[in-house]
Amino acid sequence: MESRVLMCLIFAVTIAIVDCNLEGDALASWKASLTDPNNVLQSWDPTLVNPCTWDVANSGLQGPLVPELGLLSNLKYLKVSGNNISGEIPTAIGNLTNLIRLGLDRNQLSGEIPASLGKLASLKFLNLNSNFLVGTIPTEVFELLGWGNLRIL
Repeated sequence: MESRVLMCLIFAVTIAIVDCNLEGDALASWKASLTDPNNVLQSWDPTLVNPCTWDVANSGLQGPLVPELGLLSNLKYLKVSGNNISGEIPTAIGNLTNLIRLGLDRNQLSGEIPASLGKLASLKFLNLNSNFLVGTIPTEVFELLGWGNLRIL
C-alpha cells in the first residue's frame, strides 16, 4: 500500500514539473519573438518562471502575441499593457481557462477580437482599449458579461 502511495506521489510531482516546463517553454517562445529595448527580460529564466502571473506592463516590449501563449494553462494574470505589442490576438488565448485578468490595452493590436475569448469563464477583467481592433465584440464575450462578473474596458 505504501509503495502505491509513493508511486502516485512521484507521478504527480513529475506531471507538475513537466507542466511547469511546458509553460516555461511557451513563455520562452514568446520572449524570443519580442524586441526588448529596455532589457526588461534580460535576466528572465524560464526555469524560474511563475506560470500564474505575467506582468510586463509599460516595458517597451515590441512584437506579437504568439499562439504558444495558449499553452499557459495555469496563467491567471496576463498584463502587457502600454507596450508595442502588435498583430492579432491569437485565438489560442481562449485556452487560458484559469485567466482572471487580461490587460492588452495601449498596444498596437489589430484585427478582430477573437470569439474564443468567450471560453474564459474565470475572466473578471478584460482591457483591450487603445489598440487598432476592428469589428464588434463577439457574442461569446458578451455572454460572459451576462454572468455579472466580467468588467470590459
